[in-house]
Amino acid sequence: MDTMTVEQNGINAVPAAERHGRPRDLFWPWAGSNLSLFGVAFGVYIVGLGLGVVPAIIVGTVGYVLSFLLVGLVAIGGTRSGVPTMTLGRAPFGYQGNKLPAAFSYISNVGWEIVLVTLSAQSGAAILGRIAPGIPATTATAVCFAVAAVVVIAIGVYGHAMIMVVQQYLTYAFVVLTVVYMILMAPRLGGDLETTAGPGGWLGGVIFAMTLLGLGWVNCGADYSRYLPARSPARSVAWWTTLGGALPPIVLLVFGVLLAGGDPRLADAAAGDPVAALAGALPTWFLLPYLLTAIGGFLAGAIMDIYSSGLSMLALGVPVRRHYAVLIDGVLMLLGGYYLLFVSTSFLATFQAFLAIVGVVMAAWVAIFLVDMWRLRAGGRAYDERLLRAGGPVLHWPGLVSLVVASVVGLGLITSADPNIAKVLGFLMSDELAAGTFGAANIGVVVALVLAGALYFVLTAFTGPRTETR
Repeated sequence: MDTMTVEQNGINAVPAAERHGRPRDLFWPWAGSNLSLFGVAFGVYIVGLGLGVVPAIIVGTVGYVLSFLLVGLVAIGGTRSGVPTMTLGRAPFGYQGNKLPAAFSYISNVGWEIVLVTLSAQSGAAILGRIAPGIPATTATAVCFAVAAVVVIAIGVYGHAMIMVVQQYLTYAFVVLTVVYMILMAPRLGGDLETTAGPGGWLGGVIFAMTLLGLGWVNCGADYSRYLPARSPARSVAWWTTLGGALPPIVLLVFGVLLAGGDPRLADAAAGDPVAALAGALPTWFLLPYLLTAIGGFLAGAIMDIYSSGLSMLALGVPVRRHYAVLIDGVLMLLGGYYLLFVSTSFLATFQAFLAIVGVVMAAWVAIFLVDMWRLRAGGRAYDERLLRAGGPVLHWPGLVSLVVASVVGLGLITSADPNIAKVLGFLMSDELAAGTFGAANIGVVVALVLAGALYFVLTAFTGPRTETR
């Protein structure tokens, strides 16, 4: 497919003649979208749970790999069907019932777009403040925000072929610049961290790492694998997706943990404003390359999100072409980014609450999706095209009941540092549990994952698989 041609496929099955490539091609979009210096701050966040260097690295790595393995398994569905993720959700939820998880997926993608473009604008403004101190901070922020938004929207409009190429070259550039950055920062690293957390802190670290990474991407897993030939080996599709999504963040995680052990003050500053804080220790000659690394890493993730959010909008039944859906998402991204940059005064607590809520619902969704795919779509049955189009049964109750019940239970077992959001979370815990290790672990994410999968398995044992729409 020509990278300079706007993609015409929407949520339809990609025609066999347009399906090409190899599973290893999936490494590039997932690596590029997760090779962001924000990953350094993630390491600092995990250390903040009371974990030393080795425990923090272990729990972070386990959480990253487990969560992105789920993305890899979802990607197999895209290769089998040629259809994007949230359209495949019509199989376990029904044509109309799928609109509930599709709406949440859409909100999640747009939320991440806003966060990543906001961070890229803040990063650019912070570095420009050192390179050209005469530029007013508001002006620098506005210019960087505008440039970042235009780049993300333009690439999202062109679509899959453009994204695959851009992400590959971005990954090459990020790897080189990130290695140079790490070499320059190496004197500040250390391993002097004491572990104060008990088993609950270890579990909480794994769950937190899962919400930081893969659970925010499970609703996009099939969007980039659907262009591969249907005969592509399932193991390879899952392997390359997992490797691309988890390996770069693990490297950045280790760096962030060691930074917290060697320079606690810098690590604390990086937890609140990672890019600006980490730039403060760099020589002036590397500021421009650092700026490109920081902004590019955020934009790579935002590009993936705006493409998938457009597909989620189409799965909701909005009657527009895919590239117009991207433009609508771009407007929402601009409005949300403006609010975070020029109106909001608090970011971190709200962001962490957003991650936890998304983590619960997406954990429940992916469990249902995977049980449906492996139990009901295996053995040659795969995805019947009639399951995915309009018409026939509009609701598949086993999927909807499992999603709602597991999400409600999961939300009742997590906490938030945002005082407003905290009012609607943790309602299944006593005040003592919520304030202790159990509450900090946000066990509700794992409970939602297990409960949703088990419920769907049991309920479909009585109702049987949906094999047609009439």
